[in-house]
Amino acid sequence: MVKFDDVWLKYQHHGHAAAAAPDVLRGVSFEIPGGGFRWLTGPSGAGKTSLLKLIYLAEHPSRGRIDIFGTHAAKISRRDAALLRRRIGVVYQDFRLLPHLSAYDNVALPMRLARRNESQIHADVTEILRWVGLSGRLEALPDELSGGEQQRVAIARAVVGRPKLLVADEPTGNLDDEQAERLMTLITALNRLGTTVVVATHNQALVARYPAARLEMANGRLTSHG
Repeated sequence: MVKFDDVWLKYQHHGHAAAAAPDVLRGVSFEIPGGGFRWLTGPSGAGKTSLLKLIYLAEHPSRGRIDIFGTHAAKISRRDAALLRRRIGVVYQDFRLLPHLSAYDNVALPMRLARRNESQIHADVTEILRWVGLSGRLEALPDELSGGEQQRVAIARAVVGRPKLLVADEPTGNLDDEQAERLMTLITALNRLGTTVVVATHNQALVARYPAARLEMANGRLTSHG
């Protein structure tokens, strides 16, 4: 499902400093089988967000090989990459909600891009927003929502299409304990239904409550896998 083989990442800076830019990820290798669940842990600056960007194809490695869904990520066309991304749900650390769209329309967006019919979209979007506790906020714009509410809209958008792969970057960062538990119930239910899940977190209590294999990062390297 997700396979990294000696993956390095250096963010390219234009000009004379390009050669001196540090490697953000160094020699990372691991494999996550279909339907697997992995916590991604490590201190700030360890490379967790960069690793997630490679998984959801927002970045390409400087060297090494990445396979997603059995496809060599570097060898596919832009169109095929876009189709691949539709099978991946992403919860971004900064939410990335479209400010001019309501909570309902932000969540509906990936389903509309996938050309689902509106009755199916309505059923799925209202159900997932009810599940995350926002059934009374369907028409609210992002700037009318609290940080925790925006986080829940972002999570609903990532999971509404039942992705084959879910990648979440600190998904409980703005949630209270009760909301975090509710989110983990949703994510573990998706995982049991076959979705492969990678969750980056600093929340060690959450990791302890939901034991699963870990990818531990430090200084751009994978220090533990399992």
